[in-house]
Amino acid sequence: MLGSPALALPLVYTLCMASSPTAEVRQVGILVFEVEAGNASALKQILDSEGWRVRVVTDLPLLHAELKTGEYSLVIANIEIVGLDTPTFHILQELASVAAEEGGRVRVLYVIPELAGSQFVPALERARVPYAARPFHLHDFLEKVSDLLVEVKAIEGPLRMTRYEFGEARKKKKQTSRTTSMFASRDSYSYTEEELAEYERQEAEASKTRRIKPRTNLGDPRS
Repeated sequence: MLGSPALALPLVYTLCMASSPTAEVRQVGILVFEVEAGNASALKQILDSEGWRVRVVTDLPLLHAELKTGEYSLVIANIEIVGLDTPTFHILQELASVAAEEGGRVRVLYVIPELAGSQFVPALERARVPYAARPFHLHDFLEKVSDLLVEVKAIEGPLRMTRYEFGEARKKKKQTSRTTSMFASRDSYSYTEEELAEYERQEAEASKTRRIKPRTNLGDPRS
């Protein structure tokens, strides 16, 4: 599926990403690799709401074709589809390992499906790569995404929002947003439609006191 020779792809991609810098300010591009329609739609909805340009791909040939364009600052990939010891995983690692000072312009965030943490977390931590395990909280997810975008200078500063600010911004941007269970409450890490409505009601009440809860490590399943 990856074409031949696969081993030459990382070099080609790296050169593509590092070449032809331009002074033109472009919209931040994010590439999502996900085959499950509900999860892909939820990711796109949240990322779109921040004004970023999001492209969803569902197979490996399309993923590689989009990577070659050099139009993306972040790749969000389902690790279960990518795999741990595959040419695609090594290509993504090659791309993400290039420092911004050396021309690197892309980072990778791996998404771990529910119930698959024990299979992938140890390997991703050994590789020292960023990941987010479903279900995860929207607030923490956006902060993780923005931190990676800052690394490659795609945005000027990371998103740092209180629960109140995040909830209000989300309501204004997506009044009809009712995401899937891939997004979870910071406390329970699971969402049903009823729990989502209750969480938003609690946010409105919390706005009166502006209470801010401590952040958790999005990539640490023990937090």
